[in-house]
Amino acid sequence: MLDFRQQRGITLIGFAIVLAVVGFFAYVAMKLVPVYSENFGVKKSLRMLQSETGIDQKPIEEIRRELNVKFDTQYVDESSIPPQNIQLIKQNGSTKLRIFYDKRVPFAYNVDLLVHFDDSVDLSRGPTY
Repeated sequence: MLDFRQQRGITLIGFAIVLAVVGFFAYVAMKLVPVYSENFGVKKSLRMLQSETGIDQKPIEEIRRELNVKFDTQYVDESSIPPQNIQLIKQNGSTKLRIFYDKRVPFAYNVDLLVHFDDSVDLSRGPTY
């Protein structure tokens, strides 16, 4: 039978361990949220570009210029996406725009987090809402 007069709860060491685990995941989130927020800007720029008429007929250099303008409005650092990582793929009568890049985030001392993104949109389909 249980004696309810005894104290119950977490010990100081247990609390410190829980606090360390929660702190670790909070630190990881603080490092990764800006990276994913930037990627949402890339995806939104792709959708904005897709909604333009005749975009699938333009050369890749012009598409890259228009995309860089959209990156500025979405707070995307275009230096993290090299121009060769923005590709125009034409096959089977459709035109796709593909953007792929890696983002390296310093984590702790000599440990970095590497996040890989690969997004594409079908330019020949027109806007999708």
